[in-house]
This record gives sequence, C-alpha cells and structure tokens, in this order.
Amino acid sequence: MDFLATLATWIWQYGIMFLLVLTLVVFIHELGHFLVARWCGVTVKAFSIGFGPEIYGFYDKHGTRWRFAWIPLGGYVKFIDDDNASSQGSSTKGLTASERAGAFHSKPVSSRAAVVAAGPIANFLLATVLYAALNMTVGVRVLPALVDGVVPNSPAAQAGFQPGDQVVAINNTAIEKFEDLQRIVGSSAGEPLAFTIERNGEKLTLNATPNVDEQRDAFGRTFRRGLIGIQRTMSADKVRTVDVGIPQAILLGVGETYGNISQTIAGLWDIVTRRQSAEQMGGPIMMAEVTAKVAELGWEPMLRWIAFISANIGFLNLLPIPVLDGGHLLFYGYEAVRRKPASERMQQMGFQVGLAVLMMLVVFVNFNDIMNVWRRITGTG
Repeated sequence: MDFLATLATWIWQYGIMFLLVLTLVVFIHELGHFLVARWCGVTVKAFSIGFGPEIYGFYDKHGTRWRFAWIPLGGYVKFIDDDNASSQGSSTKGLTASERAGAFHSKPVSSRAAVVAAGPIANFLLATVLYAALNMTVGVRVLPALVDGVVPNSPAAQAGFQPGDQVVAINNTAIEKFEDLQRIVGSSAGEPLAFTIERNGEKLTLNATPNVDEQRDAFGRTFRRGLIGIQRTMSADKVRTVDVGIPQAILLGVGETYGNISQTIAGLWDIVTRRQSAEQMGGPIMMAEVTAKVAELGWEPMLRWIAFISANIGFLNLLPIPVLDGGHLLFYGYEAVRRKPASERMQQMGFQVGLAVLMMLVVFVNFNDIMNVWRRITGTG
C-alpha cells in the first residue's frame, strides 16, 4: 500500500505537470505540419495528440478528425493517403479523383519537404516567442563576467587571474555575461582555453585548462564539467536588468533558442566521445521530475523550461533517422538530387533501421530512469 501511495503521489506531483507541458509542445509541433499541409493542398485525415485508443475526438468542417489518445507521449498528423501515422508508405486505392488531388505523396518534393520541416520549425518558433516575450516583460538579466575571487592552486590562479579582472572573450568568442563563461568552461574540461581579459583598462591574454570535475546531479546522474577556479558574487546588487525593445528581444530569443540546440549538440558529442557519462541521458521520468521542480520556482523559469524542451524536440526531430522528420527530409533530399524517389526497398530498410535505433534509444533512456530511481530509493548511488 505504501508503494501504491507513493506512486499515486508521484503521478500527481510530477506526471500531470509534465504531460501538460509535453502536450503543448507536441501540439505546436503537429500544428506546424498541419497548417503547412493545408496550405500545400494536402488533405489531413487525423490530428492526434497521443497514440493508441481514442479518449475524445471530433471532426472539423474539413473532415479532419481531431483526437486525444491514451498514450500521451507524442502525436501525429495523418494524411489521406498515409498507410500509417508515420507517413511510411502510401496508398490511393479506393480514393476518388478529388481525394487523390489531396494526397500527400503525390505532391512535389518541395511541398512534402515543407510539410515535414514545418513541425520542427514550429517548435523553434515557440521557443523563440517564449524567450522574446520574457525578454520584453521581465527584461534581460546580466551578470557581468567579473572575477571576484580566485581559488588558490586552481587553473585560474596558475594562469594569473586576479580579482577585478573582466573576461571579455574565450578563444576569440565574445563573453557578454558570466553565464557565457560558465557555459564554455563547463563544456571544455581538459581543453586549453585562451582568455582575453580587461585589467585596469588593459587587455591581456591568459591561458588555462579547466579541471575535470565529476559530480552527481539531484537525480543521481553522473556528469562532468570543467572548472578553472573563478569565483563570482551572485548577490542581487551585482545583477543588472536591461530593458529591451521588440526587435532586440526577438533577436535575443533566436540566440537563446540556438544556444539551447548548440548545448544539446555539444552534450551528445561529449557522450559519444565518452567525455560525459551516458547515465545523464534520461527519459520521461527524469523530464517529469525536472518539470515539477522547475514549476516550483515560478512562471518565468517554467516558461523558459518549456522553451528549452520545445527547441530540443525540434532539433531531435531533425536528426537524419528514418521515422523522424529528419529521416523523411533525408529521403526527399535524395529524391531532389536524383530526380527520382529512393526505391521502396531502400525506404523500407531505412525505416526498419531507424525504428530499431529509436527503440534502442527509448529502452536505454528509460532504463537509465529506472536505475536512477532505484539508486535513490535504495541509497546505492
């Protein structure tokens, strides 16, 4: 009974909030596909949030079935000639001449590519809009990259950093705020970095290699980060809030969305090159836990978290894996270059390989989730 009570509490505290966030992000993604499909003259048979048996649905005036299903981890837009929800294979058998005119697979490759790309683009737009709205309403908080202290015997101390130094660039990449410095140093453990600093009106170059610091996060996952030993006072009087206009807020929103994607790419590369532990890759359980913790911090962090999730779902869908949007775009690129579509056998093989890769990834991240929960329960990690 204690286990059931704990499970019920977890579902209420973590699961519901996560599903609301995921439903919003998935809806925007599928809405991108849907709107561009309609614009290209494609007949949409179904718009589904979730998979499996239907909970609730209705038809719009165009004959599209809008539905909510029992398995809420994703969604799809199904076209009139699709054999399945992933648009893998098509059939116009039994369709009238007017219905064939709305078939997705009979459209030019440019139209099909536009429909497929619209989903990830919609996610990027959602992230940008959320960031831009926050930039306009609460302003942009800036913590200058000033050095308030240097840890003795650290890489920073050995490089000659002094309190009062301001970091203006790392490896010729401009540093505007302390978060920029943390991001670059944190992802560069063991790599030599050239710091351009300002000291008493003079620019100097100091070279330091961040130490590798291995830690466990609040969810029991191991991660590595770079540290050089620079200390910064985080008191409120050190933070500047800058008001920005609409154009600058949008540009900053685009930059933050791009930064999210770049951070994800760097993280994946670190895992592939074994600089970071694959343990930190998590699935729905980890996402639900993070969502609940962020929600406790207030509406602003929550909106930033939604923007982060949206940007990354857009990016992950563009990976060149058949089954995902990126896989479809890969085949359309082949078709555009060769002036003919890939053979049915090639597409089927690609679909099977892509599905296998995707399923292995799903199993892996869920296994990580379960093992980390188990370690926390048993106190073994």
